[in-house]
Amino acid sequence: MATGKLVIFSAPSGSGKSTIVQYLMKEHPELNLGFSISCTSRAPRGTEKNGVEYFFLTAEEFREKISRDEFLEYEEVYQDRFYGTLKSQVEKQTEQGQNVVFDVDVKGGCNIKKFYGERALSVFIQPPSIEELRRRLEGRATDAPEVIEQRLAKADYEMTFASQFDHIIVNDDLAKAEEETFNLVKAFLEK
Repeated sequence: MATGKLVIFSAPSGSGKSTIVQYLMKEHPELNLGFSISCTSRAPRGTEKNGVEYFFLTAEEFREKISRDEFLEYEEVYQDRFYGTLKSQVEKQTEQGQNVVFDVDVKGGCNIKKFYGERALSVFIQPPSIEELRRRLEGRATDAPEVIEQRLAKADYEMTFASQFDHIIVNDDLAKAEEETFNLVKAFLEK
C-alpha cells in the first residue's frame, strides 16, 4: 500500500480554513483524506469532542509530551494555550495509506512543510481583508471582544507568513475557494 501524502492548511482564525477542509473531507472521499487530529490545551468549544476535533490535554500533559519530543510541531499560541501535532498520529495515518490533512497555525504549517518537504503540500487560506475577518469573527459569536482583538492582531502577523506556503488561496468567494483548493490538492495527490 502506498504511503500517504500530507496536505497542510494554515490561515488566520476566521479565514474559512476549517470550512474548506470540511468541504474537501465530506465532498471528495476519492481524495482519501484523513484529518490530522491535533492536541490542544484549550477547552472544547461548542460540540467539540476529545479525539474527534482535537485531543484535549492539560497544559501540564502538553509540556510532558514536549519534553519527550512527541510532537512534529507545537506552538504555545497564548500563555498556557498550546496546539500541536503528534508524530505517532501522523505516522499511523500515512502508513494506512491516508493522505493526512493538517489544519494548523502558520508556524506549525511551516514546520511541518520543512519536516516533510516534497511529501507535503502547504496551502495558506487568506481572508480578503482584516476588516472582513473582524466581521466573520464577530459573526460567529464564539469569542469575547478582547479575544477577537487578540485574534485580529495575530491575523495581521500571520499574514506575513503567506509567502512561505506553496500556494495562497484568497477566500473572498467560498465556492470559488473550495473549487480552487480541490483542484490544487487533487493535482498534488496525483503526482
